[in-house]
Amino acid sequence: MSYTIGQLARLSGLPVKTIRFYSDIGVLPERGRTRSGYRLYGDEDRGRLELVRTLREIGVDLATIRSLGERDLGEVLSLHLRTVETQIRALQRTRAVLRATLERDEPTDDDLRRLNALGRLGAAETTALVNAFVDDVAGENAARQEWLGGLRAAMVPELPDEPGIEQLDAWLELTELLADDGFRARLREMSGEFWENADRLDPAAWIEADTLVTRTALDAVRDGVAPGSEAAAPVVAGIVAVLAEAQGCGPEVIVRNYAEHDPRAGRYWELVAVVNGTPWPPESVVAHEWIAAAAASHLG
Repeated sequence: MSYTIGQLARLSGLPVKTIRFYSDIGVLPERGRTRSGYRLYGDEDRGRLELVRTLREIGVDLATIRSLGERDLGEVLSLHLRTVETQIRALQRTRAVLRATLERDEPTDDDLRRLNALGRLGAAETTALVNAFVDDVAGENAARQEWLGGLRAAMVPELPDEPGIEQLDAWLELTELLADDGFRARLREMSGEFWENADRLDPAAWIEADTLVTRTALDAVRDGVAPGSEAAAPVVAGIVAVLAEAQGCGPEVIVRNYAEHDPRAGRYWELVAVVNGTPWPPESVVAHEWIAAAAASHLG
């Protein structure tokens, strides 16, 4: 059975101008026209129009609805579900900031900065920022590309549904570090000699050496050996010798690498821990901070 646009409007309860608009943009293709030029629609269009109205009511955009001829309805609804879930997480973060702000006597510039950043940076934007960061820092070095690629997922922490102000501030500081050109350049310079010669290293031997020196440094920490004490001198000398042998370089290179280490690199992973709500610092950080301090005191 055929219907004019007016008849379809009465049957569907939608205004003629809405149906005409849907037809003009291809959401509801017309089946034909009368001799007088009036649009004609069929029974299947009544069903499609009801589907369009339902999809619009749950927020699906017209471009997605128009693509239904090329996509399965389940795919469209799954895509929309992911969009809605993303929007919900963004709104929950905004709600957390607003609640914390209203608990104070007066809003501050920091509160406005959080709200502005939340509006600009979602999970997708942060992931893109991390990808650009990794590509920039890795440069043309294949070994560094592989190493950073393995860390890529861990570099994008997921904000909880109800983040605290500390977590939000950590997340914002993370995005600022990722976008910092000076930080990127400094990381490219750090341990440059190590990465240039990485293809000549024995990965198993390097892991074994790192495990050994970490355990040695942690033993010193647990025994109360201060990095600047005389007792620390032979311990750190032995640690540096092990690392130098594993890397195939002189001890001075190891000492220089510790001295040139940018504290912002450690700060990045501390911020990730804050966002994830995990303990900080891990034993590996405690160990290498002790080694750096001891090397500066006795081998610098």
